[in-house]
Amino acid sequence: MIHPIVAIGDPVLKARAKNLPPDLPAADLAQLVADMYETMYFAHGVGLAAPQIGKSVRLFVMDSGPMVELDEEDIAEGVAAEPAVKRAFLNPVLVRETGELWGFEEGCLSIPGVRELVQRCPDIVLRYEDENRQPREEGFSGMAARIIQHEYDHLEGILFTDKLSSFKKQLLKGKLARIGKGDVAHEYRMKFAGAGRR
Repeated sequence: MIHPIVAIGDPVLKARAKNLPPDLPAADLAQLVADMYETMYFAHGVGLAAPQIGKSVRLFVMDSGPMVELDEEDIAEGVAAEPAVKRAFLNPVLVRETGELWGFEEGCLSIPGVRELVQRCPDIVLRYEDENRQPREEGFSGMAARIIQHEYDHLEGILFTDKLSSFKKQLLKGKLARIGKGDVAHEYRMKFAGAGRR
């Protein structure tokens, strides 16, 4: 089932999400994960955190494939493709972030039409449970690490716009307020907490 994506301005996006309970029925978890993938793909995203569909639980899904595909010019130059990561992460804990910060223009399904340069570490170690509730600890690099950090931030109540300079935040303030009220073009179902308010 495709869920509406919660827009900036909804309190669920600013709250720290709670762990998925150990007694959550496997069928319910499988359905939630399937719904999140379906919603993410429908919106042409590469990652989606549960708070973005209004569920304040520590779960996100990702598929870095579209971000690491090479174009013909890259292939001709012998550029090696980064392996795609498609996975669900339950109750993740960011163990370590290392390496020299690198900037990349990020966007977010909860903030359509806004893209800004965000600095992140290129290498991370993440402890999490997989879809079968098995504990894992794994390292990720490059684009996969960036997507994971972005989605992990959602679970902490942090949006990528929170990482911008005070000056940039001030420039975007009006636009973000309009998005929160539903005054934005979007190509997927969304839920606006501020719609209809004055």
